[in-house]
Amino acid sequence: MPDWRELAEREKSRYLDGEARLPDTSDPDARQRQLTRMGNAAGGAGLALLMSGDRAGAVEWFVRADERYRESFADAPPGSWGRPIGAIKACLLADDWIRAEEAARWALDQHADDSDSPIGRYAACLACLVLGQWEEARLLADDLRTHEGFPRDVGDALAFVAADDPVGYWQAVDSVLDSFEERDEYLEDVPVADTVLVLQALALRRGIEVELESALLPSR
Repeated sequence: MPDWRELAEREKSRYLDGEARLPDTSDPDARQRQLTRMGNAAGGAGLALLMSGDRAGAVEWFVRADERYRESFADAPPGSWGRPIGAIKACLLADDWIRAEEAARWALDQHADDSDSPIGRYAACLACLVLGQWEEARLLADDLRTHEGFPRDVGDALAFVAADDPVGYWQAVDSVLDSFEERDEYLEDVPVADTVLVLQALALRRGIEVELESALLPSR
């Protein structure tokens, strides 16, 4: 069992170190890359705190992750859709639906839904699910689930949330959890099934409740 408090402190230290060395606006490329690393560290701290049972502390760091991802996007290279994805996921992990809707609208304002990239369309699909745009989300998810290189079970889970299909969703999200349990690498080396947590938040918002247990998920 990981020492979640120790992992949280490590991630906080990474964030604060990045903050201390953040380049100024005269070097926008270096600045946006550092902001992204800070967003990752903040998200890692949030996940570790969530697993430790400190939900209030987790929310504080997820908010920081959302802020840094959004701040980094303006000077990021075209197609840097991981930033909107990170922002939306951080808001959902914080269970802050007002911020999540703001992040979702922001992602769509960046034309994520027009992206040729599956990562861009993933950002758009998450945004549409947050905003309750079920038909738009279903169409995006149907494209993702058949796209080579995008995880089929994640695409399936998104599609079944959009379609309000509890049975299909249960099978898909269970497969996503299995894939996390089989992997050796995690965001910021914090062993948490963060995508599963995001899917569960979206499903519950849709009225679909599936109970899952894993060492990679917070205790109920």
